[in-house]
Amino acid sequence: MLDPAGKIVVLGSINMDIVVGCTHLPGRGETIIADSSAEVSGGKGANQAVAAARLGADVAFIGSVGSDAFGETLLGNLKRENIDVSHVSRRAKCASGLAVVAVEDSGENSIMVVPGANGTLTAKEVSASADLIRASRTLLLQLEVPLKTVIAAIRIAHESDTRIILNPAPAPDPFPLELLDVDLICPNQSEAALILGHKVESVDTARHAVSELTRLGARNAAITLGAQGAVVGNGSSVEWIEPFAVTPIDTTAAGDAFAAALAVNWDAQTDLSDAARFACAAGAIAATRRGAQPGMPTREEVAGLVQN
Repeated sequence: MLDPAGKIVVLGSINMDIVVGCTHLPGRGETIIADSSAEVSGGKGANQAVAAARLGADVAFIGSVGSDAFGETLLGNLKRENIDVSHVSRRAKCASGLAVVAVEDSGENSIMVVPGANGTLTAKEVSASADLIRASRTLLLQLEVPLKTVIAAIRIAHESDTRIILNPAPAPDPFPLELLDVDLICPNQSEAALILGHKVESVDTARHAVSELTRLGARNAAITLGAQGAVVGNGSSVEWIEPFAVTPIDTTAAGDAFAAALAVNWDAQTDLSDAARFACAAGAIAATRRGAQPGMPTREEVAGLVQN
C-alpha cells in the first residue's frame, strides 16, 4: 500500500450534527420516542477532511462557521485532527451549520440540514484561497455550500494540475453540467439517478451510469451502491468493486469516508480500481460506528480490512 502524497484541499460544509437514535425512522406525521441523542461534529466537507487526515493526508479546509459556540467546537475538532483551518471564515451574527440526523437500529438514516454559515461561503472567498488550491494535488468538493462557490473552485483548480473530485451530495435538481467538468465524480445511486434522470439500482445499471457520466463530461466516475459495493471507470473501462461484509450501525458518514479515501489513495497511486477498493473498505468501517467524524477510520484499520 502506497503512502498518501501531496496536499488535499477540502472545500465544503461544517455542521454540528444532532444525532437521534431510534428503532425506526418516523413517517409523515408520526411521533416516536427516540432512544438517544448526541452532539457530533459533522458536515460533509468536514467529515471528508477528517477522514482524509486520519488516512494520512496533509489536509487544508476552506469553509465557514458562525460566531456561536458550535463554531468554536467545530473548529477545535478540525484542529485536533491536524487540519489547516486558516482558510475557514468566522461569520459574525450568524449560526453555524446544523444537521438533525435520525438513525434507526438498522443503520439507515434521515437527515435535515440547516446551512447556516455554510450558505454564506462566497466565490470571492474561494478566489482568496486560489493559491492554496493551485498548490495542492487534489481538490475535494461536495454540494452543501453554494453551487456558484463550488463552480468557482473548479475553475481555479483547472488553472493548475490540481485534480478535482466531486461528491455531488446533496445533488441539486436540475444538475448543472458545469459540475461535471471534474476528474472524478462519486455519487451514490440516488444522486446518480437524479443527475441522469433514471434509476440506478443494480451493478448493471451503475455500469451504464458510469459511462453516461463520463460522456457528459466527467473524466472518471465512481458510483457507490451500499451493500452492493461500487462501480468505477472512465467510460471505456468500467469495473465492479465487491462490497466488504459488515453489519452496519450508522451509515451517515459512509459516503464521506468513501470519497475521502478515494481522494487520498487515488492521489498516491494511478490505479482507480485499487483506490476504490480501499475506499469501499473505509466506507464499510465507518458504517459500523456511530457518529460522522468520530467514526472515521485510520489508514491502518482500512488497510487491515483490505488485506483480510
